[in-house]
Amino acid sequence: MSDDPALLLPMPEDWRRALAVVAHPDDMEYGGSGAIARWTGEGREVAYLLATRGEAGIDGMSPEEAATVREREQIESAAVVGVETVEFLDHPDGVVEYGLPLRRDIAAAIRRHRPELVVIGNHRETWPGGGLNMADHRHVGQAALDAVRDAGNRWVFRDLLDEGLDPWQGVRWVAVAASPLSTHAVDIGDTFERAVESLHRHCAYLRGLGQTEDDARRFLREFAETSGRRFGVALATEFELIAL
Repeated sequence: MSDDPALLLPMPEDWRRALAVVAHPDDMEYGGSGAIARWTGEGREVAYLLATRGEAGIDGMSPEEAATVREREQIESAAVVGVETVEFLDHPDGVVEYGLPLRRDIAAAIRRHRPELVVIGNHRETWPGGGLNMADHRHVGQAALDAVRDAGNRWVFRDLLDEGLDPWQGVRWVAVAASPLSTHAVDIGDTFERAVESLHRHCAYLRGLGQTEDDARRFLREFAETSGRRFGVALATEFELIAL
């Protein structure tokens, strides 16, 4: 999604389980779900962990109603790309705080799911192209990065041991979706339509933004084509890959 002309490298493929950690319903669908669809189609296991239920995301809908609607839309959206496990942490949308409670919750999920790859949303200050990123995205992404190490240390969050959650040191990479510092990519030529459909399942959210399904399709195609040019394919999804 960057305008940097540098070529992108292929993502590693020698893994079986991934956990995607994002702040809100719709975060994975704005750029990452095409890769998720490819991975699940190859038989890999992917689970979603959301810090919030997106209750502050629709101006014309009360938070109580929005939480129910957006949870349902996210579960339906995930199913489109082959993800059956979707968990919500119930941190408050719009005011998620970086800190020990968030790190602990994410570390617990990493220990439960035991992924080799953790996918996170963009935790950088800006988006590709320079737009300012929002606090929830930055805080959840940074907490997820730190929680990867927390999950592997039995003496951090020792109460997790009492819950039967043994340390997991098996995370080999963190892949940052929608990063301005992307290094790797996934060919989504065969899964782009599923990515579009997964975003379309967030219909109440799109209506709240004043966007149509055509708007959503154009947005995804523009970035997929830009990434594809850097990766040497028609359509791609970019990631900043952090090796551990």
